[in-house]
Amino acid sequence: MRITEATTTDATYIALLARITFTETFGHFFTDKTDLYQYLDQTFGVQKIRNSIEKPNNIFWLAYIDELPVGYAKLKLNSPSKFIAAENVCQLQKIYVLKDFLSKKVGHSLQNELLSRAAMSNSEKIWLSVLKTNVRAIKFYEKNDFETIGDHDFQIGKEHFEFQAMTKNLI
Repeated sequence: MRITEATTTDATYIALLARITFTETFGHFFTDKTDLYQYLDQTFGVQKIRNSIEKPNNIFWLAYIDELPVGYAKLKLNSPSKFIAAENVCQLQKIYVLKDFLSKKVGHSLQNELLSRAAMSNSEKIWLSVLKTNVRAIKFYEKNDFETIGDHDFQIGKEHFEFQAMTKNLI
């Protein structure tokens, strides 16, 4: 496995991975697939990902196995949360891995890179949101010392999702 920090030239890989992994993770929740496809187009377009990579507070990584891009992660520095009183907070916005590669510990390796960079940024805490029914992800984060700190909702088209926010101390 090889993990690299992404640049704008990697936007195509990230956009494709994002569409596939989002659909693998959440696609079955959509009763109207049009809502899913509109969300994918709005959120994971190549230019939108490229613009996001260019923002100084965003850091992306790509994970490769046998030269194939199989997962990605995104850290957002200086990302306050209504659930956290600390001043210097960052957000683990995404860790997604293609389903066929979940058993290869790609997510764990991406998380290690992300947490290392978060700690170097002098952030006191890191937070994330995870779908309440995504037990596999919640257990993964709990095993890595994240604690639940609150709940929030998210709407995509006609679908309503319930998330929980989790945090971890970095200091």
